[in-house]
Amino acid sequence: MPDYGHPLRFATFIGPTNSPATRPVELAQLSERLGFDFVTFQDHPYQSSFLDTWTLLSWVAARTERIGLSGNVLNLPLRQPPAVLARAAASLDLLSGGRMSLGLGAGFYWDAVQAIGGRRLTPLQSVAALSEAIDVIRGVWDADGPGGLDVDGEFHSVHGAERGPAPAHEIPIWLGAHKPKMQGLVGRKADGWLPSLPVMEPGGLQKGNAIIDDAARAAGRDPREITRLLNIFPGQQTAEALAQMAVEEGVSVFILASDDPDVLERFAAETIPAVREHVARERS
Repeated sequence: MPDYGHPLRFATFIGPTNSPATRPVELAQLSERLGFDFVTFQDHPYQSSFLDTWTLLSWVAARTERIGLSGNVLNLPLRQPPAVLARAAASLDLLSGGRMSLGLGAGFYWDAVQAIGGRRLTPLQSVAALSEAIDVIRGVWDADGPGGLDVDGEFHSVHGAERGPAPAHEIPIWLGAHKPKMQGLVGRKADGWLPSLPVMEPGGLQKGNAIIDDAARAAGRDPREITRLLNIFPGQQTAEALAQMAVEEGVSVFILASDDPDVLERFAAETIPAVREHVARERS
């Protein structure tokens, strides 16, 4: 049984609909009142029915006090260049008092990405581009690093770029990953693995963990450095099943995807305590 040693936490996954525009903010505030640890938002910049996720994250940060914030996950091909994204994330982390996490995806829905001006990439290219972007982002955050930042990549390059600002805390980079190449990248360079349970094949958590752990060890990393997160949908998993995933597969952050206040309230009042109780009993 993998025990990655991370505390059990819970989050919400909210659709940034613009009708009404205040609804995502109200759901984020409700999530904070209910005791969730993070609130996360989808990122589909090609969708005219959605508010811009980065703008929404900034507004929610200003309207909340405690809860963590992240995209779930940010669409890297449309959040360019990586050095500017790094400064935006560090700035929001500083302004929010260290509440920012950076969820990233390599890109999907390529017709829509290309239609809005993004570059279409193959699956292998998109993984390589994300890997280079992580190097740029971490280099920018390393404000005390020597000299200007140089990254000479095929897709993302910087030459003598100014470093900084340093974020308020070490912003974790979580990758949305369902395929082996992306999972390998998680193991080599990321702080967290963020898949979605409904689109995983049977045994996907176990298989993904094995790939990530092997890649981490090959890169000289301790697999316990990598947080295992999971998007879940209401009504599909019992508290017992979630607890089993925590104990047997090392999931430590469950992210509930729902825009229904009643669902969020029931989950906070009933499911979270039950999961914590089951996990504590199994681990004792």
